[in-house]
Amino acid sequence: MTKQERAGRTRRLLIDSAAVEFARRGYVGTSLNKICTAAMATVGALTFHFPAKSTLAEAVCAQGAELTRKAVAEASGAADSPLRGVVDVTQALAGLLDTEPAVQAAARLTREQRDIRADWYDAWFPTVRDLLDRAHQMGQLRGDGAPQAVMALVGCLVAGFEGAAMRVDYVPPGGGSWSPKGQLDAMWDVILPGVVTPPGTSL
Repeated sequence: MTKQERAGRTRRLLIDSAAVEFARRGYVGTSLNKICTAAMATVGALTFHFPAKSTLAEAVCAQGAELTRKAVAEASGAADSPLRGVVDVTQALAGLLDTEPAVQAAARLTREQRDIRADWYDAWFPTVRDLLDRAHQMGQLRGDGAPQAVMALVGCLVAGFEGAAMRVDYVPPGGGSWSPKGQLDAMWDVILPGVVTPPGTSL
């Protein structure tokens, strides 16, 4: 392995380790020493790649945003209608928040650290807004204010899954096992009849 390859590997390990710590503990609670230990790297190596804690946080956010953009593009691109795309994008986001530390960290840091130059919501919000506008133009949504209302609803759903991802012991209301896909399927079954026009219209 060349020196350049080793440096690249160390950088990736530092970002991956930092993602886990930022997701669990937030920006203030994250220890750079713990990140170094988890990545099997020295503090010198950390500061070589990331001169400040904020630059490391921004690198983690960038990775989380990239994973999110890719998943959202795949979900929206495969959907056979704009409204189906909205549902599929929320499924993709919930899945990422359940399994990907970099996405969990990006969401948390966006919410907690306004001085971090990253916004996880920029990685998915515009796509959902565009899908809802298209769904409304195609007559899939009832009411002139439907796109804005459903956008707010999607934001609440994603925020809920973000919060659940921060708790390893999370149990959904009513008990049962925690499954983002199962929970979202049940939620959309309740939600869609109230926003689709006419009731029962296929996605």
